[in-house]
Amino acid sequence: MAKKTTKKAAKATKKAAPKKATKMKAAPKAKATKKAAKPAKAKRKPNPALLQKLTPSDALAAVVGGAPLPRSQALKKVWDYIKKYNLQDATNRRKINADDKLKTLFGKASVGMLEIGGILAKHLK
Repeated sequence: MAKKTTKKAAKATKKAAPKKATKMKAAPKAKATKKAAKPAKAKRKPNPALLQKLTPSDALAAVVGGAPLPRSQALKKVWDYIKKYNLQDATNRRKINADDKLKTLFGKASVGMLEIGGILAKHLK
């Protein structure tokens, strides 16, 4: 039994190791007021395929007009038409409720806003 008491006594007498002091990082130095001159970037050129004028189908021409126009302008004109006649669904603004002109274009009474681009691609040649 003497051994047990000596082991307990030895454990009790051990001291906890002191915690190491951590070094605090210095605040970052302020940058110099003069900046190195960066070389001027070349102006980005738009992709000519996106600016290509395409002829709308008859169904699309009823909404945007018959003149050839780029895809972006066709999509913009369709959205202008939707907003002008308040065709967005009141409860779910991502749905478009088609009127007579848009029903012939979309092929159904209601479409999602992300479907419009795919539908227009079929009507532009």
